[in-house]
Amino acid sequence: MFRVIFVMDIFNRNVVLAKGGVRENYRPVSESSDVCSSSDPLKLVEALQPSEVYIADLNVLQGGSRETNADLIQSVSSKTETMLDFGISSPGEAEKALSIASTVVIGTETGKLAAIRESAFGHPGRINVSIDIKNGKVLKRDPELPSDPFEIVETLNGLPLKCLILLDMDRVGTSSGFDPDFLGELALRSKHDVLLGGGVRNMEDLHTLGKIGVKGALVATAVHNCSIPLEWLKKGPEIE
Repeated sequence: MFRVIFVMDIFNRNVVLAKGGVRENYRPVSESSDVCSSSDPLKLVEALQPSEVYIADLNVLQGGSRETNADLIQSVSSKTETMLDFGISSPGEAEKALSIASTVVIGTETGKLAAIRESAFGHPGRINVSIDIKNGKVLKRDPELPSDPFEIVETLNGLPLKCLILLDMDRVGTSSGFDPDFLGELALRSKHDVLLGGGVRNMEDLHTLGKIGVKGALVATAVHNCSIPLEWLKKGPEIE
């Protein structure tokens, strides 16, 4: 089954719309969305009824308090399957995030390989790893993590992860498409399901991803501009 995962970037308790990964320029989603009139996360979930959401807590990712949006995220998690990016860099932080969300994301931008490994074995099937890319390069702080995305995939193949996310930050919110050859090869080498974040334009892109072996996509802009129907958030497309 192909997963269509609705992205909500939360900043100061409001959902904001991403563009090009420049987090300080994000604006409340209600200013530009064609499908909602509120930027309140709970109201969005109640109105759009997505089967699964990906939440990035920007207050944490930009160096703010880890408590700012936690109660709100927990409320969202009680209504739908929730994948949380909490800027995790240690197993203890993963533990805390898992107390308010179904699964959590450890990104190469913030997490070390040792933390990914310990968290994965400590919580089998509840840890996702995001391969964060900007300007064509993997964002990472840990020298143990390879610089090549394919090598990262192979390094992680032996861990009991939920899935891998290829997050192309330059393409987030841009509707600029993706490289199917690269993604197809990444999916082929991975023993985990691979999801794409960034660049998805429309329904045709979702079908293309499914056909090359990618198991899902993180979407926001294409939903808000009606390029992807709301019903696909609830059940996903049929990929033949």
